[in-house]
Amino acid sequence: MGLFRTAATIACLTLAYGASAADLPDAIAAKGETVVLQVHAVGAQIYECKAAETGGQLSWQFREPIASLFREGETVGLHYAGPRWEIGDSLIAAEVRARAPSASDKDIPWLKLEVTIEAENGPLLDVTTVQRINTKGGTAQGPCDNTGTYLPYSAEYVFLGRGA
Repeated sequence: MGLFRTAATIACLTLAYGASAADLPDAIAAKGETVVLQVHAVGAQIYECKAAETGGQLSWQFREPIASLFREGETVGLHYAGPRWEIGDSLIAAEVRARAPSASDKDIPWLKLEVTIEAENGPLLDVTTVQRINTKGGTAQGPCDNTGTYLPYSAEYVFLGRGA
């Protein structure tokens, strides 16, 4: 990836969304890694109303995310259960390694995820870490009385790599 594209991505992250790598909580920082790609996600966090394992009281339990990924106003990919990200001919999966609180309790937390299934080609090639930042919405809390709900959310996904 060229220096211009990396610099443009960092500038976009800083100016459009108010967060830069320097502003991220230490828990989700990715020291020594560089930005490969950054996208905006709009979608839903899907919850089910289920009985708790202890006590049996109904409560909202997270099931899966589904989101469209955008870059420069164009749809470039999908994010879905796994968690997985598909952009062009690239596909990665990752596991949560760290969390940081979001701006409010109505927003899903910020995350740092480690890639567990690497892309074989395309724009996600060489991505080792994914950060979810600048989240809005997406939380369901407390008791419930009917099954299934979809809560809208948005977030920025920053894809990072070592020596990218």
